[in-house]
Amino acid sequence: MKKHNLNTDRRNFLKGGLMVGGLGVLNPLSLFASSNKENNSAFELVVGPYLQSDFGNKMTVLWVTNKDAASWVEYGVDTNQLTEKAFEESSMGFKTAGRINRVVLHNLIPGQKYYYRIVSKEIEDFQPYKLTYGTEIKGQTEQFTNLDSAQKEVSFVMLNDTHDRPESIPHLLGLDKDNQRDFIFFNGDVFNYQTDEAQIVSNMLQPVVNLFAKSVPFVYVRGNHETRGKFAREFPQYFHEVGYEAFTLGPARFVILDTGEDKEDEHPVYAGIVDFDQYRVQQAALLEKEINSPAFKKATFRIVMMHIPPRYAGDWHGSAHCRDLFEPLMNKGKVDLVLSGHTHQYRVHPPAKGLNSYPIIIGGGPKDGNRTLTRVHVTQRQIQVSMIDDSGKEVGAYTVNK
Repeated sequence: MKKHNLNTDRRNFLKGGLMVGGLGVLNPLSLFASSNKENNSAFELVVGPYLQSDFGNKMTVLWVTNKDAASWVEYGVDTNQLTEKAFEESSMGFKTAGRINRVVLHNLIPGQKYYYRIVSKEIEDFQPYKLTYGTEIKGQTEQFTNLDSAQKEVSFVMLNDTHDRPESIPHLLGLDKDNQRDFIFFNGDVFNYQTDEAQIVSNMLQPVVNLFAKSVPFVYVRGNHETRGKFAREFPQYFHEVGYEAFTLGPARFVILDTGEDKEDEHPVYAGIVDFDQYRVQQAALLEKEINSPAFKKATFRIVMMHIPPRYAGDWHGSAHCRDLFEPLMNKGKVDLVLSGHTHQYRVHPPAKGLNSYPIIIGGGPKDGNRTLTRVHVTQRQIQVSMIDDSGKEVGAYTVNK
């Protein structure tokens, strides 16, 4: 598709997300949608628990309360004996005592099922030499299986570009409800721009908690729209990671790149307070280090996930910068598959001689009839990709063989 049409279509869809000085123009009602509660309100759980992981025998348990609290996770391999206790990593000798909790469970046994529950104890009053606790919340006992990084197969699905349409999450995942997946991958632009905590909770976290995230982890990378809005700098606090990651699971080595914004840093909407060019240069340095690592080299398959694809996204600054920085490295590293979003037009692009030596799969969205769920199954011999639209019809497929 020609550059003009692609960018025009995306601009028309996103007119509601106008940016002024790098900040989103808010609906006046959203100003009252803060998660901060009145001081006399009851202590309660805002959302959670939800799981994220970079695997490697670790699992991150996250949840949010409406008031500051001392929090921890009780867990074990027996549902009636949650004898292990884990806290968020201390900083400068302090355990965390806030609202947003991210507790990592370490040294888990490969393939083992674990049971866990979250606990938060309200901090009612915090004086210099006396801390007074209030109500204690204990969550229900939940469970997850710690995946074995050496397992022979891995299976996951990708969603992308839902753009503040939370109803798309259960709809698309409902098309895959009969399949068991190792993780769910969100490839950016789940939101139009970042407004406040209430938006993050209602438009992503609560839907995934309701559907799967208490027992199956998700992986998430920012899209360009998650870099926008007055709450964009607070946004990462609610997740284990939304930027660069690399991990091995089954026969695949996964590399997740944060492609940043698609506009130039000097664009007036950013008012001089962003530096995505340098950020992408740093991502490229991480990718170069990764393709030279033993874990990457010995993997049967190498899969890169990035919101802005290295090709087929027009010639806007961010797209061109991603191509210039990442494509030579991915060719050099003999990447087997790239999964992307961003364009709102689903496509399967096979390798192109002299350009990209790997297939690029681009998910659709966000309008009805153009939303997609991309299903990926990796064995020791092949990667099978099947993309379905929101009616359940297959609209793209690709197989990589070894």
